[in-house]
Amino acid sequence: MDKFLVEVYVPVLGKAWDMFIPRSMQMYEVLELVKKAVTDLSENSFIADENTAICYREDGTILNINLSVTELGIKNGSKLMLI
Repeated sequence: MDKFLVEVYVPVLGKAWDMFIPRSMQMYEVLELVKKAVTDLSENSFIADENTAICYREDGTILNINLSVTELGIKNGSKLMLI
């Protein structure tokens, strides 16, 4: 499975993590994986809910979770933010 290495920043924690995400996966699936990973990596300091969203870090544009990673133009080195 081809994957992209992206940086996910969590402003409420002031931390960022590098994560591999599958390029062909739908963004709603990626969001669930990222939420779980951040919860685990932050030792439950971050608790996601149904309002948690993922966006581009550069401009804050919220990603359409109904599109795939590739359709959204995400690539190696992309910087995302979990809010």
